[in-house]
Amino acid sequence: MAKLYFKFGAVGASKTANALMVRYNYLERGKVPVMLKPRMECRDGEHTIRSRIGLEAECAFVEDFLESMKHHQGDEVDFDVVIVDEAQFLTTQQIDELAAIVDNYDVSVICYGLRTDFQGEGFEGATRLLLIADKIENIKTVCWCGRAACFNARIDNQGNIIRAGDKIVFGGTGTYISLCRKHYYQGITSGNAMNTDESLSLVEE
Repeated sequence: MAKLYFKFGAVGASKTANALMVRYNYLERGKVPVMLKPRMECRDGEHTIRSRIGLEAECAFVEDFLESMKHHQGDEVDFDVVIVDEAQFLTTQQIDELAAIVDNYDVSVICYGLRTDFQGEGFEGATRLLLIADKIENIKTVCWCGRAACFNARIDNQGNIIRAGDKIVFGGTGTYISLCRKHYYQGITSGNAMNTDESLSLVEE
């Protein structure tokens, strides 16, 4: 049975690499995946999705894909799965339209993205996915201290956390880092800022 998936994680959790590997797995089995991203996400070029470890694939824009689906006729489609990167930037309406593809054509839609912005507030697309997705998965990564990272901190050139500003500012992992809740609120972005030893811990379930 087809499902709407939301796989979220903090910055650096390998969400894009995961999405590209899922695409590869479908191709390897002779299936047809559709790879999408929001139009505003053009750091790697207009029609390219690229991970930090060098994996990449061609993609289309979510907006163009959804517009084409409005004119689709018939009960079947010529693809087997829809994979969406950076889904946090989508609107509520766009998420609902992706959900309709799952329900109307029995095709799974797998969305990857951040859950919260640099202020710990929800993105529109992510919030909608958390409400209506059939299956939600946390792709885990770790803070510098070893705890599970769940916050996306925006930092300046000196490594200080920026607490105010525009909700969306594109940049590489040099602009954003993932932190656990404790160190996000304390504003500590590395072990060098600690005066006392802090024991490392494994990511907690």
